[in-house]
Amino acid sequence: MRLLLVEDDIKIASFIIKGFEAAGYAVDHAADGEEGLHLALSEPYDAAIIDVMLPKLDGLALIEKMRAARVATPVIVLSARNSVDDRVKGLQKGSDDYLTKPFAFSELLARVQALIRRANGGTEPTRLIFSNLSMDLITREVERGGRKIELQPLEFSLLEYLMRNAERVVSKTMIMEHVWDYNFDPMTNVVEARVSRLRDKIDRSFPEKLIHTIRGVGYVLKKID
Repeated sequence: MRLLLVEDDIKIASFIIKGFEAAGYAVDHAADGEEGLHLALSEPYDAAIIDVMLPKLDGLALIEKMRAARVATPVIVLSARNSVDDRVKGLQKGSDDYLTKPFAFSELLARVQALIRRANGGTEPTRLIFSNLSMDLITREVERGGRKIELQPLEFSLLEYLMRNAERVVSKTMIMEHVWDYNFDPMTNVVEARVSRLRDKIDRSFPEKLIHTIRGVGYVLKKID
């Protein structure tokens, strides 16, 4: 899952980024409204977290411009303002939820997860299963053949992306867009290295291999008959 965070307070931004990265999300951060709008219009996101009081372009104007450009990314507004009028105004401009500062990260995480579920028609699964491999998206536990597999946050996100696209080849670029942030250097071999490490954990102890490289194209999670 890939999120956009538009927040000019560096301490708050750092707090949010660390929390979501620990939960396995990739987070792109913009410190002003103009940069946030540029990212929102040019990059794919599963959800956006946008502060109201931003330099260059305020958060509500940013959301309004996103909706005018037909960007349907779910948006949660962060604001120090707690009046009913402020919340109503935020929703009228096109946001999907409104959270006042200060807030608990656990609540922000739960609200973002709810937004993503609603954006997917309320059908967002809590468990992914492919062959004898299973992933619990709530507890973040991964098992294969009843054996628990310990994964680092990026490895978990990578496997989640492969499982959501099981039987479909995903390119290195697609993986970078959904698992890493936009500052990622496409010239490095970090994707190959992460896939290799993930394959070692998922496939090494099992006769049937699930993660396959399609040379010159990308990777696919599939069973070989």
